[in-house]
Amino acid sequence: MSRTGSLRNQVEAFLFREAALLDEWRLDEWVALFTDDARYVVPSTDLPEGDPVRDLVFIDDDIVRLRARVARLNSRHSHRESPRSRTRRFVSNVRVDETGAEEVRVRANVLVYRFRSGDGAPYVGTIEYILRRNGGDLRIAYRRAVLDLEDLAWHGAVSIIF
Repeated sequence: MSRTGSLRNQVEAFLFREAALLDEWRLDEWVALFTDDARYVVPSTDLPEGDPVRDLVFIDDDIVRLRARVARLNSRHSHRESPRSRTRRFVSNVRVDETGAEEVRVRANVLVYRFRSGDGAPYVGTIEYILRRNGGDLRIAYRRAVLDLEDLAWHGAVSIIF
């Protein structure tokens, strides 16, 4: 297998593992996938190209805020997720660009079905990553989840960590 094929397999396995951790609500293990200098951004639905420096976004977390978000979602103080949502993620159309010895740019289409209190809603979008090599493993240095939805009115929230 070529080096590119091997890297693609490694990246896809990483993305599938991330999806499983989120679906199984293993958020502490999920946040451990991030680097200490990581950034996680979810732009608003009306400005998908939004930049948190100048635009209002749904989420703009560094690792400290991301860990705090996970701690809150895991606590009884997360009223939005008590009882927690059931989700199922589908990851497809994975595109891998090797940008250097240490980092890999990745884009993937994602479909997340969320079920809670008798309601179900699909979240559709693209997730962009910068994955950093850490020994033989990959870690998330940057994650940007861009929702294709026009609004969240009938979805309620992005508390499920799209």
